[in-house]
Amino acid sequence: MKDKISVSVERNIVEKIERELKKGMFRNRSHIVEYAISKFLEK
Repeated sequence: MKDKISVSVERNIVEKIERELKKGMFRNRSHIVEYAISKFLEK
């Protein structure tokens, strides 16, 4: 089960997220954020 959260990020980060989405590796913004948080927490 997934929980919804809300975050505010700088516009330049959103633009980078959108560029990554266009590459096709991620399904949507949530997928990118979940991946990034997971990688961060591995450290």
